[in-house]
Amino acid sequence: MLFITNAMVKTSAVGVDRPTTKESVVPTEDRVLDVRSEEPRRRHELIFETFTDLPVGHSYVLVNDHDPKPLRYQFEAENAGEFTWEYLEQGPQAWRVRIGRIAAPAAPGATVPS
Repeated sequence: MLFITNAMVKTSAVGVDRPTTKESVVPTEDRVLDVRSEEPRRRHELIFETFTDLPVGHSYVLVNDHDPKPLRYQFEAENAGEFTWEYLEQGPQAWRVRIGRIAAPAAPGATVPS
């Protein structure tokens, strides 16, 4: 884990830097989910399972053999306000998209403000 902070506090008892409330913890590397070798019917299931298990504040990199734009529409329909989407590479051989979780899943029956 990599700590990003504006302030670190030195604790004399153990002699290590400890995070303060002004910092956040981010992974040094995103998990990579390469679905290019998966059967097409299994891909969306794997992608959404990975997202479901993702803690708030974390992300993973999806690697696909085509532009996953329809997948983004599905994310917007089913997970509005819960995710980020950042293209890292856009073909022609591979598409890489960083998908992050920015909010916990909405409660069943809850509506997302538009």
